[in-house]
Amino acid sequence: MLITSEAVKVGHPDVVSDTITAHLIARILEEEHKIGMDVDTMPHCGLEVFLGKGFCIIGGEVATRIYVDIEKSVRQSVLSLGYTDAAVGLNGHSMGVLNAIIPQSPDINLGTRAELSKFKEIGAGDQGIMYGFAIDETPELLPLTFVLVNRLMRAFENCKDPVFAPDGKGQVTVEYDAAGKPKRVAKVLMSNAIDYRHVTERGEIEGAAWKIAFECLADWVDKKTEFLFNPTGEWQAVHSCSAADSGVTGRKLVCQLYGAYPGAQLGGGAIVNKTPEKVDCSAVFGSRHAAKNIVAAGLAKKVSLQLAYAIGVPHPMSVYVNTFGTGVMPDDRLSAIVEKVFDFTPRGMIEKFDLLNGEVYRKMAVNLFLDDYNWEKTDMVDVLKAEAGKQAS
Repeated sequence: MLITSEAVKVGHPDVVSDTITAHLIARILEEEHKIGMDVDTMPHCGLEVFLGKGFCIIGGEVATRIYVDIEKSVRQSVLSLGYTDAAVGLNGHSMGVLNAIIPQSPDINLGTRAELSKFKEIGAGDQGIMYGFAIDETPELLPLTFVLVNRLMRAFENCKDPVFAPDGKGQVTVEYDAAGKPKRVAKVLMSNAIDYRHVTERGEIEGAAWKIAFECLADWVDKKTEFLFNPTGEWQAVHSCSAADSGVTGRKLVCQLYGAYPGAQLGGGAIVNKTPEKVDCSAVFGSRHAAKNIVAAGLAKKVSLQLAYAIGVPHPMSVYVNTFGTGVMPDDRLSAIVEKVFDFTPRGMIEKFDLLNGEVYRKMAVNLFLDDYNWEKTDMVDVLKAEAGKQAS
């Protein structure tokens, strides 16, 4: 049995779009902190970016008390990703920037300000259904395919070889045995734009790519592993990023959320382009935190957790746990425990996960899970075990 996960480099145009929005929100949060900010006075942002050849349109809605130079922030984000010359697909110095941001809708504001809400609490910034997932395949309690393909992309980003331009993507295929346990990496697909200004021998490029992949996946590859690099045979950097394909906020959710691993469902909308009163952002982390702690507590080997929200309402409409038959108790009982011990309100998740921290937003555009985030902590294991013990007694 073969299972594949996909990931992209931070220079992919869709992730460039995500990064622009995440960095702008980070800057707004940092400026807001300077004048005193808490959950009740936080800014509200919902941003979208479209990248075309040589230009960026940024729109959406923002409610904030401070001023940020939007164009400067956009350019700094693009330049920080290595897009300093049109020869690599985009030039942050010279690209056009169109600002189409408007104030937040007053109707949405009614539900997301505690003093205005009929519940006298911060409600969900929109309706939506979000999923969290965890599995015992790796120490991170994430799918092995997802962990490995993200390791591959970070290796290409950090290799310091100028031949490999910022834009790239990949897939890792893992072979599983009849019992569903991972055995080995069967196939590795690497696609990376090539900056031919730094190439002396074109034949060396593929060898360099194979070396990067083999080293970062060394624990799982073997002599039979198939490596495939730039399968069209050519990908010039000048024809990469938004010079070749548009970039749109939120279009790489499948890559960001568990890499399309079977059973890890996709819900909600774009994540890093919103402030966390919008549960598309915060509940992705709340559901992942709960799922990871369930597996860490030994209550299941594999878990998908669904949260559903109504706009303006603080608590989720429903909490659903699916253990795929691996749970130590029925799923409905585990769902009741989860709903009891976890705080899935916007305020609770914002405070627990430090979601008004600009540095957290800057990291989220690269990885949602593979970092030292608060939602990756297994700090609820003892609480879950205690509640499960009460159910058993």
